[in-house]
Amino acid sequence: MATTPITSEHLANAISYTQYRDLIDKLLAEGKTTGTNHSEAMVEYTRVNMHRMRRVERTVLTDELLQVLLSVQTKMIWVVLTEAWCGDAAQNLPAIVKIADASPLIDVKLLLRDEHPEIMDAYLTNGGRSIPKLIAMDANTMEVLGTWGPRPEPAQQMVLDAKANSVPYPEMAELLHSWYAKDKSRTLQQEFSKLISKWSELTAPADMTIARCS
Repeated sequence: MATTPITSEHLANAISYTQYRDLIDKLLAEGKTTGTNHSEAMVEYTRVNMHRMRRVERTVLTDELLQVLLSVQTKMIWVVLTEAWCGDAAQNLPAIVKIADASPLIDVKLLLRDEHPEIMDAYLTNGGRSIPKLIAMDANTMEVLGTWGPRPEPAQQMVLDAKANSVPYPEMAELLHSWYAKDKSRTLQQEFSKLISKWSELTAPADMTIARCS
């Protein structure tokens, strides 16, 4: 486990998913989005993302994932860097929140990426400020258990392949969001089943770890 630039002050100032949704609604009513770029294109991305978020909020968790969530024994904090205009955040964040809400020991705290460059730059993906980025922390020690993001592995590989082959961004985005629509958060749930099991082992008391190995 590792230390993190995330401080107790960051956590105190973080917002919940409900507050995030309310913020987006307020900004859209003003013709704005999160961040500093309030261009017509960015605002339109945000409007489309609201529809995506409402769809993903209907995600039904698998029995496998629900069973894994029962293995969580100590409190975790999931800090997620996000922005309203980001399509990947819209496609993944609501499902991540639903997963966390299924356990009383997991607390999700959201930070806007562009307001926290010192945190974002500690968790780059291939050198880029890709979001959403989730940092899982032991709530008792503030140590980092692991990270996830910005998208499920098949989607990430799709993006990498598209960039390697110089696929135009609009075409890549269409392929990516078609994948999300067909996948219905199933791959994300599979990935989190494995991650939560791993993170739970890292937070388990020493005597419990010994008992499982005996």
